[in-house]
Amino acid sequence: MPRPIARVLTLLELLQSGGIRTAAELADRVSVDERTVRRYVDHLVDLDVPVESVRGRYGGYRLATGYRMPPLMLSDDEALAVLLGLVAGRRAGLTTAMGTASETAAAKIRRVLPERLSRRLDAVSGSLTFTVPPGEAVAAESTVLLSITDAVRHHRPIAIRYTAADGRRSERTLHPYGVVAHSGKWYLTAADLTAEDDRTFRLDRITDVRALPGTFEPPAGLDPAKRVLTGLATAPYQHEVTLRVQGTAEEIHARLPAGVAIVQEQPSPGGAEPVTECWSRVDLRVDRLDWLPAVLASLDRPFVIDRPDELRGLVEAFAERLTNSARRTSARA
Repeated sequence: MPRPIARVLTLLELLQSGGIRTAAELADRVSVDERTVRRYVDHLVDLDVPVESVRGRYGGYRLATGYRMPPLMLSDDEALAVLLGLVAGRRAGLTTAMGTASETAAAKIRRVLPERLSRRLDAVSGSLTFTVPPGEAVAAESTVLLSITDAVRHHRPIAIRYTAADGRRSERTLHPYGVVAHSGKWYLTAADLTAEDDRTFRLDRITDVRALPGTFEPPAGLDPAKRVLTGLATAPYQHEVTLRVQGTAEEIHARLPAGVAIVQEQPSPGGAEPVTECWSRVDLRVDRLDWLPAVLASLDRPFVIDRPDELRGLVEAFAERLTNSARRTSARA
């Protein structure tokens, strides 16, 4: 690369690190005089890189917001972090409908990597394995995601078109509270003014978003992630299960996460020691019961089944299978 071009790119990298850089500082870092720095800045402006000149005692140069992405200079660690982030995002299933964008972005970075760094990245990619299978990608439209997050940030009401799981379509007016990524899907938690209730919506089922006039005030102490998990745990399913388990909510959630079960710690009976006698109510809504006996056994805590009675029989059958297996000997096997 010709030396003047290399110095212009070095200047761009310094400006992209943020803040205002004086002409003297830039001249020292690039090893040129201040007049040459001004000429390099003019080159960047000619390339539509939005470099601003700041006047005054503490003035200098800085990057302003532009109408398009300028050439981006990344250090070795930054390039590696971006590429690993793209890999992790694809594994988690958190992509948009423009899913190829992550692949093309990674390809562009790879094409310009120095050979030494490219070899190191190939070593990381070839050695990296994951303990869980890839997330099931359910893509949301990038325009929908950007429009909703902008409304969340500025507390603006929105109108959306939504398709429910059963195929019913509707138009709704919302006060959007937050966007939550969970299990490879994007969720919006919002006040549904149409239904006069708080609801959770899948972003991949939203086809249109329009910002409405005005603003709203979100509820105090708002926790969007908790609202989404609670909404998932209380969604209608075939079976409603209620248990009482000896243990704290934290201990029970280690096996039954918040997206599956709602756990409420119960007050200890009069005079009981709360550390040893704490019981919690656990509510679940599930389509199948056959997986619950093994999970309850893994809790390794006393529990009482309030409902349904069908679960009692499944637990008894599971316990009998375990007992029979424990009594087998190697000779009999």
